[in-house]
Amino acid sequence: MSPILEIRGLERRFASASGSTLALQATDLDVAENDFITILGPSGCGKSTLLRIVAGLDHPTAGNVRLDGQRIEGPGADRGMVFQSYTLFPWLTVLDNVCFGLRERGVRRAQQLEIAHRFISQVGLVGFEHHYPKQLSGGMQQRTALARALANRPRMLLMDEPFGALDHQTRELMQELLLSIWEAERKTVLFVTHDIDEAVFMGSRTVVMSARPGRIKLDRAVALAHPRHYSMKTKPAFMALKEELTESVREEVLATHAAQAARPHH
Repeated sequence: MSPILEIRGLERRFASASGSTLALQATDLDVAENDFITILGPSGCGKSTLLRIVAGLDHPTAGNVRLDGQRIEGPGADRGMVFQSYTLFPWLTVLDNVCFGLRERGVRRAQQLEIAHRFISQVGLVGFEHHYPKQLSGGMQQRTALARALANRPRMLLMDEPFGALDHQTRELMQELLLSIWEAERKTVLFVTHDIDEAVFMGSRTVVMSARPGRIKLDRAVALAHPRHYSMKTKPAFMALKEELTESVREEVLATHAAQAARPHH
């Protein structure tokens, strides 16, 4: 089966006063339909840059990204993005935040409401439709952002540390919620995280990126059954994969520190 997302020779350089910095070096990745790929790596390795290029929010210096064979040139409704910060419109209610993308695309109001209510129910926010973001907890704001992304029926969900700002308990609940939605909707997901437990628990595949300039150095299938339950985190298969990924990320973090220490200080 051909991949729905193809990343080929992807490079990103950023110009600066002292020259140019290679953030991402010739990176290749194939993403199959219904894949849930979690992306790990040290800070500054290009994880978010990679995701932003797939989202069409940034452009590569070299290489290209194709979704369903079409080259990605900019943002599109076929990709739903969820960030760590909740990025909700503070002047809109939960319901109108979820309807926003549908309204922009000219969907009839009755149909907007039907779709929005379905996803608000799916993320467990029935009863909060007329609340504004400031009246919601962090977890509820992120549920709203997730419902908004899903309401557009994107081909792919792109998630940049979406649970990074949440407390531990809320984070675990959101992980289980997202997995249950993924199982029901069969979306394809690219999910950036710093959390190795989260990467193994959520992913059908986990990739580790090297220290900057980032490239994919490890790509592992996660052979854990679905539906997943937090009790799996103590199982030998989970622990073994977590150990391998921890070692792989640690090598890159140490490489990053060594590179920083070697730089001349003025």
